[in-house]
Amino acid sequence: MTDMQTPTADTTTASPWAHGIAVFAGVIMIVGGAFQAVEGLAGIFHDKYLVVLPNYIYAFDLTVWGWLHLLVGLALLAIGIFLIKGQTWARVAGMIVAGISALLNFVWLPYSPWWALLIIGIDILVIWALANYHRQPAPEGTRAAAS
Repeated sequence: MTDMQTPTADTTTASPWAHGIAVFAGVIMIVGGAFQAVEGLAGIFHDKYLVVLPNYIYAFDLTVWGWLHLLVGLALLAIGIFLIKGQTWARVAGMIVAGISALLNFVWLPYSPWWALLIIGIDILVIWALANYHRQPAPEGTRAAAS
């Protein structure tokens, strides 16, 4: 009997831009996560160096902001590492944590506006890249060897 393989629905090819930006997204998640973790540590240990606006609606204690940035930064760092290793679950987790990071930095705008806008832009780029990236199907010779 001949071994007939049916094509799967997962044969769409990725845009070269999306593939390149997906790798870039993993690297930028690591770097951005590290920077956000350092910013969180600054908020935890040296919050007197951050400027606080009076009567801001999201005026939490800067130590709380520090912990939030530290946790999101460490999550971005870890997910970025798994994304570069090729874990498929890291794509969805990366989009979720990048969305949380964008929202967190939106409410962080009055404390550090240029940094927050930069991180929001990077988070949007990461979400786009991870949403548009599709893995290439395995070559036919590797599938036939398994059967």
